[in-house]
Amino acid sequence: MPESLGIAKEESEPHLRQVYHVRDLVTLSISSVGPLFSVAATGGVMAAQAGWWTLPAIGVIAIPFLVSGFVFRLLSRHFPHSGASYHWSARIIGKGPSRFQAWILILAYFASIPPIIVPASSYTLSLLAPKYSPSPIVEVLVGLFWVLFALVPLLGGGLPTARITQIFLAIEMASLAIFVVVGAVNFSRLSVPIHFGPLPIAGMLTVAVVAATVLDGWEIDSYASEEAQRPKDDPGKGGIIGAFMALAMYAILYPLIFSETPMSKLANATNPLALWGDRVLPNAPWLILIPVLGSTAGGLWLTSYILTRALYAMGREGLIPKSFAKVSKRSVPHVAIAVTMGAAFAITVMQLLFNSLSSFFGLVLSAAGFFLVAEFFLDSITAFVFLTTGHKRLPDVSMNQHRHRLLLFGSGVSTLMFGALAIAFFVVGPSAIGGSIDYVLLTLIGAGLLFAYCTRNRKTTFIFHGLDASDEDIKFRGGKRARYAASSNAIALGDRQS
Repeated sequence: MPESLGIAKEESEPHLRQVYHVRDLVTLSISSVGPLFSVAATGGVMAAQAGWWTLPAIGVIAIPFLVSGFVFRLLSRHFPHSGASYHWSARIIGKGPSRFQAWILILAYFASIPPIIVPASSYTLSLLAPKYSPSPIVEVLVGLFWVLFALVPLLGGGLPTARITQIFLAIEMASLAIFVVVGAVNFSRLSVPIHFGPLPIAGMLTVAVVAATVLDGWEIDSYASEEAQRPKDDPGKGGIIGAFMALAMYAILYPLIFSETPMSKLANATNPLALWGDRVLPNAPWLILIPVLGSTAGGLWLTSYILTRALYAMGREGLIPKSFAKVSKRSVPHVAIAVTMGAAFAITVMQLLFNSLSSFFGLVLSAAGFFLVAEFFLDSITAFVFLTTGHKRLPDVSMNQHRHRLLLFGSGVSTLMFGALAIAFFVVGPSAIGGSIDYVLLTLIGAGLLFAYCTRNRKTTFIFHGLDASDEDIKFRGGKRARYAASSNAIALGDRQS
């Protein structure tokens, strides 16, 4: 058992409200992937690098991501926590690796936010003024609008975030269904020759690296664990559904787009969905721009959501300034939200207005794919250790509970695949992104080691013990379930764990 225990009293310690049902977590997980935005943002690069070989490349790299869905489900059930990945590492492997993983987590998600703000601005201008050539100032102002709009659900609380996301997701799904049906009906008229050609190994590796940014996001429900009404059961379910839903959408979209649009036009296109939409319904470009914009906007606040919940957990444990753990009257980490969105917008402004900084930040932000892969790689290692020897360190977990042979095998395979992909990033990164990308990655990794060293004296780990909404010891007051403060506990653990 730990050397010392201290219970943070619910009445005196602000905390996140447990408001999410499983349907809310599923909505967040699906929308956080942003399938239409992902295709619009990366489809052109994939088509240029691998052509039709893009499809098998995505299929292969999808394997470890789908396995990760079950890994996250397993770890979320045992260790529900708004810090998710880095918290699991602390409980199972140790606090040193956990602090390094916290740094990787910050880089992975923060580097993903500015690349969403910029296309959100450009898609909005394309929708409102198709023939207008905007200046950088105009792009910045429209980007600011979306940042402020993202603050509405983020600062509004858990339920407003879920409800607004559901509206945007419904628009995205309805428009997608229309285009898929129309595209299928007109397949014979629009189809182009299918030609795979020689196997482009380097191109497929590049696609695999890029695909890391389109196959993640579903893990948001693990970071929402402390806001789930059933934190011991529901987190992880939405992630699994979101991962399979995203892959299903890609399995429909990519073959349709590639088979109905000349590959020469798709290669390096800034929005291949718009090219395909123009062929399917040439007189209604707004039908594709609206759902893509909705997908982009949802991805903006949901990617930010993941990062702000992780920063909240880190602030609570002193890894970063404790102000990040402050919670507003609506029970959201408002300081973490304000700092995250403000910093992301500041980088976006510098990218758009200053050419001398644009290439530098573009290079750094392009590393988001690598750090996402690194994050999932570390999670796979955590699961593998937990399923082999890690559970022996936890007194409340028995051997018989964790004879998950299939998941053990899957976590081992995903560890190897993510590790290989991380190495491949160093190989194909210079040609696909820029010659100095490897130096940028090594510098940021070195900064992570420095971060872990500088925070070595931060020895407190907070363990969330929220009660499920179905637990018998939840009290009823005036006929209503006390689902919030009555169902939250946090225990502070000392440095030593049994």
